[in-house]
Amino acid sequence: MQNQLVIEQTNVLNQIRDIINEVKKVIIGKDEIIIKALIAILAKGHILIEDIPGVGKTTLALAFSKALSLEYKRLQFTPDVLPSDVTGFSIFNKNTGNFEYKPGAAMCNLFLADEINRTSSKTQSALLEIMEEGRITVDGVTRNAPDPYIVIATQNPIGSIGTQLLPESQLDRFTIRLSVGYPDSASEVEMLKSKQNNNPLSNVKSVITIEQLQKARDITEEIYVSDKVYEYIVALAKATREHPAVKLGLSPRGTIALTNVTKATALLKGRNYALPDDVLYSFYDTIEHRIILDSKTKINKITTRDVLNDIIKTTPVPKVSRVSSNG
Repeated sequence: MQNQLVIEQTNVLNQIRDIINEVKKVIIGKDEIIIKALIAILAKGHILIEDIPGVGKTTLALAFSKALSLEYKRLQFTPDVLPSDVTGFSIFNKNTGNFEYKPGAAMCNLFLADEINRTSSKTQSALLEIMEEGRITVDGVTRNAPDPYIVIATQNPIGSIGTQLLPESQLDRFTIRLSVGYPDSASEVEMLKSKQNNNPLSNVKSVITIEQLQKARDITEEIYVSDKVYEYIVALAKATREHPAVKLGLSPRGTIALTNVTKATALLKGRNYALPDDVLYSFYDTIEHRIILDSKTKINKITTRDVLNDIIKTTPVPKVSRVSSNG
């Protein structure tokens, strides 16, 4: 049994390397962003990418959909997009005398919600049920989303024309929040050269089937987390709730997300057990968008990152020996 698990994890690691190499064909010089996005996918989570237009947010989603063999749909969120555009709607068929369901854009494996903070709160909230529950209810009928189901949402920085803040309830649904950022000079030169008479996305190949992705996610869930690591995650969460600069600390949903991300990180590092370092690898990306600071912090120019830095420094890191779920 143990040997079979080792073989399965080795196969998954090989698949992970293949996925990363395919996405790197179009996202140049941003290896850590690719790895963290893949961590969220393995953790059965959703991804929020906050950045200025034109740095590759949409391309990243497209590359993952191709490498992972996922059905992909994109919806450009504008002020006139309706909730039914996301969830779908029922229309009367006069030939059959019945109402027929017409799927919305969100009914796919990988849904790209582009510039989600440019649409109305009502339309934004239409994503909540399917992101959390993996299903959509239209006219009292509930339909399951395809499995796997992944939402990658992009948003422009707050302050851009036509943008509005996402509600806390929706931000908390995203497992991680990433920022792609500008490429360095060498990467940008390589990107320009790769686009000469060629669309790099056409070179991205499918390297894993949907069934293999589902198996990889199941193996991620089986990564062993010791009591000390669980206690460390809870201690970090408690510190956000008790910090004097924090108005709203990390929710239990946030601790679950951090645990799932920790497992995925351990898997990517080739282990079947988690360490405190795995908790910290994507700590900021998992937590920063989930807490709200006290209004006084603006006056004192204290940022969320400052608070999280303080929490990491003051929360004791447990010593975890080399262990696995099998001893």
